[in-house]
Amino acid sequence: MARVLVIDDEASMRFTLEAVLGDAGHEVTTGDGGAAGLAAFEESGADVVITDLAMPEVDGMKVLATLRAQDPTVPVMMLTAHGSERVAVAAMKAGAFDYIPKPFDPDEIALAVSRAADTRRLRLENARLRTEASLGRPIVAESPALRRVLDLVTRVAPKDVTVLLTGESGVGKDVLAATLHAHSKRADKPHVRFNAAAIPAELAESELFGHVKGAFTGATDSRKGYFQQADKGTLFIDEIGELPLGIQAKILRALQSGDVQPVGGRSETVDVRLVAATNRDLAAEARAGRFREDLYYRLNVVPIRVPPLRERPEDIEPLVRSFVRTYADRYGMGEVQIEAALIDALKAHAWPGNVRELENTVARLLALTADDRLTLALWRSLSDQGGPPSTAKSSSSAPGDPGPSRPLRARVEGFERAIIAAEFESSSKNQSETARRLGVSRPALIEKLHKYGLLERG
Repeated sequence: MARVLVIDDEASMRFTLEAVLGDAGHEVTTGDGGAAGLAAFEESGADVVITDLAMPEVDGMKVLATLRAQDPTVPVMMLTAHGSERVAVAAMKAGAFDYIPKPFDPDEIALAVSRAADTRRLRLENARLRTEASLGRPIVAESPALRRVLDLVTRVAPKDVTVLLTGESGVGKDVLAATLHAHSKRADKPHVRFNAAAIPAELAESELFGHVKGAFTGATDSRKGYFQQADKGTLFIDEIGELPLGIQAKILRALQSGDVQPVGGRSETVDVRLVAATNRDLAAEARAGRFREDLYYRLNVVPIRVPPLRERPEDIEPLVRSFVRTYADRYGMGEVQIEAALIDALKAHAWPGNVRELENTVARLLALTADDRLTLALWRSLSDQGGPPSTAKSSSSAPGDPGPSRPLRARVEGFERAIIAAEFESSSKNQSETARRLGVSRPALIEKLHKYGLLERG
């Protein structure tokens, strides 16, 4: 089933197409003429658009040009009168998916719409794969709550407007920012990320806008900022609420005019689409004078709230399985078995740290398991080690009972493996640096890496 928008100034044609395509299983909305049709698309989107060519004021060619600019992934089909083949060819050259001469056969138009809907799905799938390739992991959206968010993201992405992603820390705002870029008309241009929370305030201006040689002590060379690096592409500013008011003013100027001024240099013009994210209530921050109100309104053109993990438990199991595949490969483990009771317990947990906390928990469980099995008992044992506690919904044992115990040696080896794996990853798998951090010799470290499957024997 596809969402089909029919645009025609003749009521009889709209009624006929709505009946034919509705019988074929599609969800059909209609627009009485070009202007009404474009308004309907702006409001709810569509997978396929069928528009009449000859309409007063806003004709089919104007509809086609507008829709191509708004969302080039949506196939647009033209209805043409007899003798309009030359115009139909011009429409195809302008980007129309197909043209349908009147009168048409109901079965043929239903088949043409199905082909167009398949094309749309393939285009979106390709964009999703590009996003996953850039992230290095799959996008999981099984829950209705996150599916609604992704639908909004894919509708907004091609329209080149500023988007403000809001939600708690760890919900995956960076993933949605990457999705916005992958589905945009800038997908083949740079996608640059700046985390405002990770940079000291005194360095943020130079990082965002660049600097010229000699602008300050230590500026031995000129450097382009993130705005210049993202020219013609997308700049994602994560945790934008952390930036000081002075830098907010420069971001506002960049949004209004495209002008950015490197520290110690002259203004430059850039063409950047900005996507911002925050876990703060920026409206409240603006009222309190901690965030510029004018910048807030510039950012809040399209606000998208990302729901916390506790509001989408349907995503937990596929996320767990995805993280298990990722970290099991990284740790050199074989096939990992996941106990059903563990999945139930994970779904019942509140996850205040959201997806990021869940990912870290899975990584830790894999580091601690001695038999390539993830169990409820193993997860409960994390509470004794500073990990997430069991919830009342998932606990069937007496209070404080960590479940079936493991031999002391297995526990010690589990801790050792977790520590070594963490240091090995944080040092970018540099053996000498890891050995230095752990206070062991490099040969001793290599032996441990082999023992725990963290390094293949050469």
